[in-house]
Amino acid sequence: MSTITQRLSFYALLLSTLVACTQDPPPPVDLRVKPVVQQKELVVLTQTAPNSFYVDSDGNYAGLEYDLVRLFAQKLGVPVRFVLLPNRQQTYVQLAAQHAHLAAAGLSVANNAPDGVAFGPAYLQMTTVVAYNTQQTKPSNISDLIGKKILVPNGSSHITLLETLKETSPDLSWQEAPYNDPAELLEKLANGEADYVIADSIIVDVLRNFHPNIDTAFELSTPRQVAWALPSTAPESLKQAVTAFFVQAQTDGTLRRLTDRYFGHLRRLNPIDVQTMLQARSTRLAEYRKYFEEAELLTGIDWRLLAALGYQESHWDPLATSPFGVRGLMMLTNATAERLGISNRLDPRESILGGARYLQMLREMLPARIGEPDRTWIALATYNVGYGHLEDARVLAQRQKKNPDAWTDLKATLPLLRDEAYFTTVKNGFARGGETVVFVENVRTYRDILVRFEPPFRPLFPAFNDKVTVSEAQQAPSGSVTATQH
Repeated sequence: MSTITQRLSFYALLLSTLVACTQDPPPPVDLRVKPVVQQKELVVLTQTAPNSFYVDSDGNYAGLEYDLVRLFAQKLGVPVRFVLLPNRQQTYVQLAAQHAHLAAAGLSVANNAPDGVAFGPAYLQMTTVVAYNTQQTKPSNISDLIGKKILVPNGSSHITLLETLKETSPDLSWQEAPYNDPAELLEKLANGEADYVIADSIIVDVLRNFHPNIDTAFELSTPRQVAWALPSTAPESLKQAVTAFFVQAQTDGTLRRLTDRYFGHLRRLNPIDVQTMLQARSTRLAEYRKYFEEAELLTGIDWRLLAALGYQESHWDPLATSPFGVRGLMMLTNATAERLGISNRLDPRESILGGARYLQMLREMLPARIGEPDRTWIALATYNVGYGHLEDARVLAQRQKKNPDAWTDLKATLPLLRDEAYFTTVKNGFARGGETVVFVENVRTYRDILVRFEPPFRPLFPAFNDKVTVSEAQQAPSGSVTATQH
């Protein structure tokens, strides 16, 4: 075929394509989700953030919204599919178009709900704050923000608030940063790449444990309600199911326990504590990490939790000694060391392996019905206060109609063990239960820091009883959850 013929054929094909494009387009595809029962899955819009939905260092989905949605889907008896969106505006657009059954993304209840969107019952409160770098001057009001580099997540609810403030402070300006995760903006603040960041109070509280040079300067709003959003045209049965779910979660303590799991231990440490721990991580931890990893192989307990426990006990000092005769990196009593067959409490390897075995023993002593993470937090409390006093706290919880298997409730009864009106009514008497609560909450925070900065232990060879197949290992972490990125 000649060159001219080839060109004519090409232009003929192009002309026919253009003609086809001018014809009536095919009818639009209906992308609306069906009712949950017909859809056979719950489709949920969310956003990546420390207070809602994220992937932890072990590759598992986590977050308050994630846990709540999974529980709700279990109530409905269907799997759940999360769809990740970059900001609140797109979330509302997709929801109003009925492309999902609901949105769970730390959304503020709007006085005037966006068109096509309705809100369920409020389940959390958050405040918009100004975060600053503590190495710089702390601002005290809006005037101090003028002329500074202020970052705010693109499409967030904070922009509406800033626009309102601009009416009385016309020189106020800010930059909308195209980040899906507001934590990225706070990291920029910690690195000196911004003067201030507008964020949710809870997110600042989470990130200050990893970046001790950021903190809240002042609040920009009064506390606002957070709720799930649904299409205003959603079936009444779905709206009622959401309401009933939160009523039950409030009544049976589920919401309180989940909130405590993610946020109950925040602001336990001051910035100096965090900075000291981060410095020790880059020096002392390197020397003892191999022993903590060996302890994980021995007990199955994450080495980072064991390292957090060791830091709380001794700041990773193998020669640490208390006035009460407790010694070593894991601060074991002489009686416990003898029980575990430890000959030298000051030997770091013996101490770490012994402490891990002791924590494992305490976890196994607890009633089988206690699930995680409560089981671990209660075992840590037992490590500190002793099994007898822990049981006394559980007895007090029962007397007060609280849940003796929930760490959230034991946090309230452990401090009572130093009150004569209470410790005289239980078997083992006085104990410094309040110090035990601080102990556990500190370990939780130190663990969070290590989990963020230290990778999980991956043994060179799997255990002989590890029968996970390739196909199973490639599944989504929850088995029934698919995260779709839009």
